[in-house]
Amino acid sequence: MQRNNGIIANGGSNVVGSAVASGRDASAEVGDSQLNQTGGGQQHSPQEIGDLLSRLIEELRRSDHPDRADLIEAAEDAREEVVSPTPRKGKLRTYAKWLVAAVPGFTALAGLAKTIEEAVRGL
Repeated sequence: MQRNNGIIANGGSNVVGSAVASGRDASAEVGDSQLNQTGGGQQHSPQEIGDLLSRLIEELRRSDHPDRADLIEAAEDAREEVVSPTPRKGKLRTYAKWLVAAVPGFTALAGLAKTIEEAVRGL
């Protein structure tokens, strides 16, 4: 008997919120508000997202990422936007997606950028 303590996906997979699809051209969708929450259902405040962005900026300053100056500038812009009186969520999502796409080879940065993207989604 095989024991499976998690999900094993072969042939590609797609995870969205709490939905998982596995197989060729897999697609997962969630139709409820689960996508608007992160960290086990915890929503992040704009201040908390600003703090995450500040951490990312500090990590970028210590990194040797070839685009770190541009990434720092984008993260600073996102931080200003998220704590503004009326943050533009579309702009924040764009910043967050761009940051996630820009740091895949830098494990610590990638994890933090993904946390920021998920937190912005929860606004």
